[in-house]
Amino acid sequence: MRDAVDQTAAGAGEAPYRPRWLLLAPFLSRPPALTRRQWQVLGLVSVATLFDQYDRALFAMALPKIQQSLAIAEANVGYLGSVVRLGALPAFLIASAADRLGRRRVLLFTIVAYTLCTGATALAPNAASFVAFQFLAHVFTSADALLAVVVIAEELDASVRGWGIGALLAIQSCGVGVAAIFFPLVEWLGLGWRALYAVGLVPLLVITRWRRALPETARFEHQRARRDFDAQLMPAVAPIAALARAYPGRFAAVAAVTFVFAVGGAAADFLAPKYLQEGHGWAPSQVAMLYVFGGAVAIIGSPFAGRLSDRVGRKPVTIAMGLAAIGLVVAFYGAAGAWLAPLWIAMVFVAMGHDVLQQSFGAELFPTSYRSTAAGARGIVATVGAVLGLVLESVLYRASGSHWTASSILMLGAIAGPFIVGFAFPETAGRTLEEIAPEAASEA
Repeated sequence: MRDAVDQTAAGAGEAPYRPRWLLLAPFLSRPPALTRRQWQVLGLVSVATLFDQYDRALFAMALPKIQQSLAIAEANVGYLGSVVRLGALPAFLIASAADRLGRRRVLLFTIVAYTLCTGATALAPNAASFVAFQFLAHVFTSADALLAVVVIAEELDASVRGWGIGALLAIQSCGVGVAAIFFPLVEWLGLGWRALYAVGLVPLLVITRWRRALPETARFEHQRARRDFDAQLMPAVAPIAALARAYPGRFAAVAAVTFVFAVGGAAADFLAPKYLQEGHGWAPSQVAMLYVFGGAVAIIGSPFAGRLSDRVGRKPVTIAMGLAAIGLVVAFYGAAGAWLAPLWIAMVFVAMGHDVLQQSFGAELFPTSYRSTAAGARGIVATVGAVLGLVLESVLYRASGSHWTASSILMLGAIAGPFIVGFAFPETAGRTLEEIAPEAASEA
């Protein structure tokens, strides 16, 4: 039975409808019934985070051109990626602030900040400044992505929460497709990789619309109303302290799964375009076509995994997709010829589905009063794991002489993840957030 907060988040009594923008997202076929407010929040937050993925995809796609332009040595590629990834560490502080200042205010701030940093990357004169701008951009894109999942988890009903987070990640993944479309176009026009980063300034043109239309989440408003003091005056460390003393075993389990998949998946994701271009002689236009058309199929993995987990349970679907993700990475980096495209599509399909489920657990297992803080802490774990993975990739590359062998070895280490989910995670599908993690337990 839904509680009062769930009814408020759903806009109790409001008739479901379908927004016009849904026609632009055919991969969200047969969506569940949502209210006007829920569709509005999903649409606005998804479009905002779409440019997060655009910025991240550019780095991987244009890596060979950036290396050549800025004289980056081959052996330093893994280190370069690891430094940029470290930008997700300060994102924890931004995400934690949303538990005091509100999801809406902090989310809008991150959109403006990452847009400016992405645009500044186009002006980078050397490798050091490029890394600095991308580091800062990663700070804000990471915080933005973390908060987006929190917002969707708090606004959607328990029966469709998994689908909603999957839909969010599917729409934001279209940013990869946008990057793939602009990548060969800019090269054909002779503008170079810098023009691709200049395109990242587009969100500034629509930020006024987002500022007026994006509401605060009903759950945060409810939580703030329950307090007898202004949340903005609450000590900055209060959500962090609450996270440290409540559900420690639960957070440890979430962190462990996040860590092993971050270590294993960082290099596999980062080096895929390079593998196709340098390992198998693909042209940039061929990579772009795969990312656009193959990606259009692969992104279905997000809403598919979310909807399936809503129906049969988060745990079994997460375990199955985790095992499949490991196997497909190893198969992709050992394949050649006609197998490359279908294996890449399957790998991304499963990876996106598994990411949806990890993020769903990360948002569901902690109370509203420090849900954003928990998301930020999980982001730190993911960042440390990804950075370690990229550093280890450089080490293994020196030992094996192959980026592709190194990536496969690292991914095999994630095999512990599905077992941790099976033994340590509670089932969350179909349960309200208050039932899964009541505030009373965090305040005791």
